[in-house]
Amino acid sequence: MSFFFNRNRVRANTQDLSKQAKEHVLKLDGPGGPAKAEELAKVLAQMKLVLQGTGEAESSPEQVYQLVQGLIEEDLLFLLAQNLARLPFESRKDTQVIFSYVFRFRLPAVSPKSDPVALSYVVNNRPQVLLELCRGYDSKESATPAGTVLREVLKNEAVAAIILYDDGEEPGSSSKGVVAIDRERPQSGNGVFWRFFDWIDKSSFEVAADAFTTFRELLTKHKELVPRYLSINFDLFFEKYNHTLVQSSSYVTKRQSIKLLGELLLDRSNYNVMTAYVDRGEHLKIIMNLLRDDRKMVQYEGFHVFKVFVANPHKSVAVQKILLMNRDKLLNFLSHFLEDRTDDEQFIDEREFLIKQIRNMPSQPVPPTRQPNHGM
Repeated sequence: MSFFFNRNRVRANTQDLSKQAKEHVLKLDGPGGPAKAEELAKVLAQMKLVLQGTGEAESSPEQVYQLVQGLIEEDLLFLLAQNLARLPFESRKDTQVIFSYVFRFRLPAVSPKSDPVALSYVVNNRPQVLLELCRGYDSKESATPAGTVLREVLKNEAVAAIILYDDGEEPGSSSKGVVAIDRERPQSGNGVFWRFFDWIDKSSFEVAADAFTTFRELLTKHKELVPRYLSINFDLFFEKYNHTLVQSSSYVTKRQSIKLLGELLLDRSNYNVMTAYVDRGEHLKIIMNLLRDDRKMVQYEGFHVFKVFVANPHKSVAVQKILLMNRDKLLNFLSHFLEDRTDDEQFIDEREFLIKQIRNMPSQPVPPTRQPNHGM
């Protein structure tokens, strides 16, 4: 840590750190790769000290800005994100700290409402950095540090848009920066966002849990961006959601996904998405099957989605037909459904409400006065 005690040396060191790190990263595949990994680890540790400071010296905004500029000029943010899984354990932790500090750094003289320097650069000029961080879920080594950084920056709507609207190198996708995104163009399903379904369903428990946490943040943080996205990509999204997540063979994935589905449908900002979802008879069949699952918490979470169908005053004819065809069975089933939840008064009230709603349905389907939004 002695380099902190000579100002001129600090400045030179700071300017040179990004170049050194880039050289080491690019040689990880070559002869002497392990030695280069050790050298890279030392440089990353120095970068972390520049950003965090030490007990003897605080970090300097001037030095931090020089480091941020170096990271941008050498394209090191992309290289580190791309190679995160190949770094030693301590280096991955240091890289996580570097990303977190750099993505938060604002120039002292600039308005606190302005975007941080590096984050603004990435969303406008180098969105591939964020896409590579998402691909950190391809490996258990990089999943946690990449996910931690992603959840911090997902507070920024532009970051969420970059991930949602990535569609490879297609025109109108996010590959050219947030300004180039065509938000009205339906997705092909080839972008990085759509890989979350497999990362959640098919990865190890640790990777799947982290990926689901990021996935949930992505879908719940931004109340204008996400409803618009889900409306335009309604069929593709819910086909994958229902069949990959809600019907997953993993108990944890299944339970979490049903709970999130209920949250999405009951969020006021997703009203149009909710009405389109509960118009579909095939969706109702999936949810009704959850009520008969072997595991009570799956039944319970499924109930909270089922009640949205039943409580909807404008049920589609398809939904009415299913409920009427199964009315007697449903009334009998619900009267004994999760009857051991004797202390949950809200659940008991809701269960009784649904029983009453189903019992009082007319004997034949009645076309709803509101036309279903099948255009989603």
